[in-house]
Amino acid sequence: MEMQSRSKTMRFFVVLLVFFFAEMAAPATAGRSSLSTQNLEVQTQLNLLNKPAVKSIKSPDGDIIDCIKLAHQPAFDHPLFKDHKIQMAPKFHPERAFADSKVSLKAKPRKITQLWHLNGRCPEGTIPVRRTKEDDLLRASSVKAFGKKRHKSIPQPRSADPDLISQSGHQHAIAYVDGDKYYGAKATINVWEPKIQQPNEFSLSQIWVLGGAFGEDLNSIEAGWQVSPDLYGDNHTRLFTYWTSDAYQATGCYNLLCSGFIQINNEIAMGASIYPISGYHISQYDISLLVWKDPTEGNWWLQFGNKYVLGYWPAFLFSYLSDSASMIEWGGEVVNSESDGQHTSTQMGSGHFPNEGFGKASYFKNIEIVDGSNNLRVPKGLATFTEQSNCYDVQTGKGGNWGNYFYYGGPGRNPNCP
Repeated sequence: MEMQSRSKTMRFFVVLLVFFFAEMAAPATAGRSSLSTQNLEVQTQLNLLNKPAVKSIKSPDGDIIDCIKLAHQPAFDHPLFKDHKIQMAPKFHPERAFADSKVSLKAKPRKITQLWHLNGRCPEGTIPVRRTKEDDLLRASSVKAFGKKRHKSIPQPRSADPDLISQSGHQHAIAYVDGDKYYGAKATINVWEPKIQQPNEFSLSQIWVLGGAFGEDLNSIEAGWQVSPDLYGDNHTRLFTYWTSDAYQATGCYNLLCSGFIQINNEIAMGASIYPISGYHISQYDISLLVWKDPTEGNWWLQFGNKYVLGYWPAFLFSYLSDSASMIEWGGEVVNSESDGQHTSTQMGSGHFPNEGFGKASYFKNIEIVDGSNNLRVPKGLATFTEQSNCYDVQTGKGGNWGNYFYYGGPGRNPNCP
């Protein structure tokens, strides 16, 4: 009996030990499984985004620019693009070429360039694509969210409830026009490197071409420059584009990080660093951007500077914008996460208020729209909007070779913006 009792006791302890080790191992196994699934997702997405390169160029800022064949770009991964014939040039181009694309206060104007150009160029028949790295994907909240903006980040100047706008954490200082049909927009944008407080915040300056009301089906085409540590892993100022046909819910992305924009140019890389940039009360640099609709094909084109036609967004991506835009916006945007319970100190533009003027405050100049006759003209009824003018502000002006212009931006947190 004693032997039987000891035997039962031993079996009981063995069962307890097995149960204990199983419980200890379960979380680790689940963790390994979860990690393995994430790694698989990351590698699958990297293989999807990073196409085989004809040539690769290492940029001084750490980027790798892959020169990939034109027909291999990410746009053509989507079934909608299966039978799409690449349009190699727009059939219509608005009149009046840009003036010098970069201006300098104390130095001779310098040719538009990106930092990677210092180490090489892409051959004809290819396009330059910034290589996506594993760290880029791991910084995102999820692989699916990588390269996408958050919902409700478009400034709504006509909103009756400004408090509702600021709940999204996005703040703006913009000039805008609405109430007509618009077929494009143009501006020359001063380029800076604003300081970002938190890695999950960003600062950008851009043109918005908007179609429809501010609902779930809003269409938007966007282009400009941005500093976004979360997206790029650094604080460099980079050229970017964005599009969405459903107010950022499921469609669209930055640059070439999903099917959408079709690039035809082999000299300018989306998401690559802009060089050089402006400094406070020293040399000033700007870039010129033009977005316009080709009335024959219906596609929306993007031009950078006075000679770089970069590519287009096919008309079939959009609902409202397949006809025309209903609002154009120019200006700055930041994310205000209020991580420490105070307003962010992330800068917009140069980080200085508009009243400081040239060489200190950031500007948009020669702002124009494309009208129903496919002509560039000055916008009528230009208005301004900002959620908190003590944090970021905007002031318009007109005259001389700057045409319609405005200064904008600010430091964010300051004694009047706690």
